[in-house]
Amino acid sequence: MTRGLSAALRALLASTALIAAPALAEAPPPPPAPASTAPLMTGLLPVRADIATGRILVTLPAPGADGVSGRFIYSTSLRTGIGSPNMRLDRGMLGPSRLLVFRRYGKKIAIQFENPRFRATGGTPAEQASARDSFPITTVWMGDIVQAEADGRVTIDIAPFLTRDVIGIGQELAQGGAKGFKVADNLSAADLGAVKVFPDNIEMEALQTYQSDTPAGEVNSLAPDPRQISFVVHHSLVRLPEPGYVARRFDPRAGGFANQIVDFGTPLTQNVVYQLANRFRLEKVDPSAPRSKVKKPIIFYIDPAAPEPIRSALVEGVGWWAQAFDAAGFIDGFQAKVLPPGVDPLDVRYNFVNWSNRATRGWSYGQVITDPRTGEIIKGNVVLGSLRSRQDMIIFEGLVGTDKLGKGGPNDPVEVTLARLRQLGAHEVGHSLGFVHNFAASTQGRASVMDYPGPKIGLVNGAPDLTDAYARDIGSWDKFTVDWLYGQAAPGVDPDAAAREKAEASVAAGVRFITDIDGRAPDTPNPWGSMWDNGPDPAAELTRLMAVRKAAIARFGQNVLLPHEPVADLRRRFVPIWLLHRYQVDATAKMVGGVDYVYAVQGDGTPPAKPVAPATQRAALDALLGTLSADQLEVPDGLVGLLSAGINGASDRQSDIEVFANAGAAAFDPLAAADVGAQVTLDTLLAPPRLTRVFEQHRRDPGALGLDELVDKVLTATVETRKTDLSRRIAYRAVMALAEAARDPDASPDVAAAINARLTTLADQFAKGGPGPDGAWSRSLAHILTDDALLEKELAKTPRAPAVPPGMPIGAETDWMDDL
Repeated sequence: MTRGLSAALRALLASTALIAAPALAEAPPPPPAPASTAPLMTGLLPVRADIATGRILVTLPAPGADGVSGRFIYSTSLRTGIGSPNMRLDRGMLGPSRLLVFRRYGKKIAIQFENPRFRATGGTPAEQASARDSFPITTVWMGDIVQAEADGRVTIDIAPFLTRDVIGIGQELAQGGAKGFKVADNLSAADLGAVKVFPDNIEMEALQTYQSDTPAGEVNSLAPDPRQISFVVHHSLVRLPEPGYVARRFDPRAGGFANQIVDFGTPLTQNVVYQLANRFRLEKVDPSAPRSKVKKPIIFYIDPAAPEPIRSALVEGVGWWAQAFDAAGFIDGFQAKVLPPGVDPLDVRYNFVNWSNRATRGWSYGQVITDPRTGEIIKGNVVLGSLRSRQDMIIFEGLVGTDKLGKGGPNDPVEVTLARLRQLGAHEVGHSLGFVHNFAASTQGRASVMDYPGPKIGLVNGAPDLTDAYARDIGSWDKFTVDWLYGQAAPGVDPDAAAREKAEASVAAGVRFITDIDGRAPDTPNPWGSMWDNGPDPAAELTRLMAVRKAAIARFGQNVLLPHEPVADLRRRFVPIWLLHRYQVDATAKMVGGVDYVYAVQGDGTPPAKPVAPATQRAALDALLGTLSADQLEVPDGLVGLLSAGINGASDRQSDIEVFANAGAAAFDPLAAADVGAQVTLDTLLAPPRLTRVFEQHRRDPGALGLDELVDKVLTATVETRKTDLSRRIAYRAVMALAEAARDPDASPDVAAAINARLTTLADQFAKGGPGPDGAWSRSLAHILTDDALLEKELAKTPRAPAVPPGMPIGAETDWMDDL
């Protein structure tokens, strides 16, 4: 409309507007609109869940000089899971513990994770600032201030933060084979109806949906539409613990978890890095009394979703810890109960044992929410996989049959499975109390529930017997660790010094403790740290267990099936019986090239590490070679037909991965079973790190077991005893295992040279093979061994390297926080 106006008129209008502007600016601003009319929930912070606008309005206190409007412990958990053991996204799982702050930046509030690991305890303000500012913090979210008060308080809408992937769900999906999943903002939202505010904590939830145009792997069989997967993610905001908690310094001899601290405030006479053990705050009413009631007991609640009689078994097993706390002087210091109706198990105030389901069997584990500054445990949380008990049932039915099911006797598979579940409950809660595995406990009786206990299978009247399969209470090691970690020193006594004295007394008494770093892998050197083993003499127990296995195989048949169960299911039930010895093999092999050592500290008088005695190593080698005999690896003729029953119906993924390869369709291949049985022993015995240790020990002590002696004994037990097709298959497997060990990147040059020289000599002998099947076999193997390209091709052939069906978890636990 002003297009035709003169320049002078336009200038006049502009100047009039400029003159009028100050008068408009001087008008008082309208009062700010209230943040929300939703009901106010008071507690840790004032919160309004405004359903009308979809906002969760949190009012923060006025910021301090550093701009911080509140510092809290923050943790996440999953109310719903994905049901896969290959992706750690289980119902009830915890995310990491964080130190969260709200910090103001102008008109915005940031949510940040601080970095308390790095500090300068006792330092000047400048020293503390330097330690803090030398390392990064993480800003995870930034939002606008909804309303500001005159006193400095501000209100924010925290709902958008709750839909962020703070757990790392997308990364976990990718690691499990489901690539490309990202949070879909348009399919994610905070759940305003789930907001709960308490004096010391705020609990919130959000639906998070993850989307991928190219889903792959197991997720395709788990989700209704694998392109969109939704989780209900729980968020806990927790008040910082009150002062008064006494941190406990970590001791490598005592078996606890810990938070690592890098403290630049330590004097030059001390280490910068130290660890603070994780433990609950447990205080006696009367600190001066050897035995006293406690101010607040540790209570673990059992998931009502666990069906009976499993639920009662878990209450009983978890409750075993009361024995250890009572022995440490805490009257009623530990309790186990079923979760009352109406209580939210994800509420940070409740320690909880989740009963979770997956499509296939997998690990159980114990977790914690801790104060990252001190290591104090705020909440203990356990996830138990329900299918592990089903696998145990299969093993026990395969050992003793199904005719005793539900009859309540010592060989009733249900009763034995419940005994194992009691131990499982105690074990996983032990992690949530702050204790690591002790894989040496099984070599000193049943010293700890923190071991992985193999069932102790007897042999009565020629039949397997499960009367004494599992322990029935807490162990002596568990009582020691509770006393070390939680024991309260008398007033005036340095608590860390008192704890060190207890650890020294345990070492002096010869108590063994070996944890994951030395016990999990089968090629580790410590002779006492093994999983699923039994007894003080691994070799003797292996020989005994082979007799039990032979008896179980002789009795194996349709008697191990449930009424009307497909006979084809015998294939799955046969595998854990055929491989019953697999873990005792690992334990026995650790004697070969073994090195006996303990976790020690300066000045405790612990002797230096030493090799396992030569006689013990040779006895272990003989026991291992006994598992390679044709007599032990022959599938009885009567079973071959039964194991070849026709297979029909929908595929069961769990069964598909737990059976031996067939000879086409349903035809069972007994030589494949023998191949796998031989491979179990050869894999661990001929592990390159073990062979390196054998070579080195013999170099230092000519009387020790040497590499040449080991290889000769393997060949004598397999190649030189071959008489049948079965024994030739075993011999072939032994030769190929040796060739592979020599070519393994971990094999030392000395080991590779020694094995290759022995195989060259063997090839010369094979080239002179006589008539008949054995001569043809010999000449064929000689041809392979003298042609490097052909040998490499042979070693790479999938059919030549038998796939050993998975064994763990047969009712197993993984390391706490999955740090392996």
